[in-house]
Amino acid sequence: MINSQMPLQSSYRDQDCSVAAALEVVGERWTLLVVRSVLLGSHRFEELRAALGIATNVLQARLTRLVDEGVLERRPYQDHPPRCEYHLTEKGLALWPVLAALTDWGDTYLRDAPPVTFRHRDCGGTVDGHRICASCGERLDVTDVVAEAGPGAAPDHRLRASGPRPLSPAEPSIPAR
Repeated sequence: MINSQMPLQSSYRDQDCSVAAALEVVGERWTLLVVRSVLLGSHRFEELRAALGIATNVLQARLTRLVDEGVLERRPYQDHPPRCEYHLTEKGLALWPVLAALTDWGDTYLRDAPPVTFRHRDCGGTVDGHRICASCGERLDVTDVVAEAGPGAAPDHRLRASGPRPLSPAEPSIPAR
């Protein structure tokens, strides 16, 4: 008989599997939401905390881990007191397909209407979970996409106030390996 009270393992290190290895980096609660928020333009600690409603200690732990893993990098923006912004590295931007697929799955199965819509920067067509533009059929990279408030967005959704935002970084990031 299997014990249904068996505790969950705290890591996947014993698994010989790329999915398990990826979950070691991005599988903790809040981690992909931090990546999503940085992708959507929140770069400063307080912006991320406010956007996510996350406890300060949890956010700090997730940011530290993502920096240590090369998914995010810190960029100073103020000397006194010292302050940094967080930006996606090449490794972090490579999570765009994962976020697009999860967004599409959530919109399809868990929402009445999508709170965020991804659009092709060039032609304005909507982007599906496979990162294909519905208008022109082009497969899109993160640099080809803008995010805007979708029909399911709350009235106070930040994309309603800011308008469409490009997903690509303002300046190139240092590649992470």
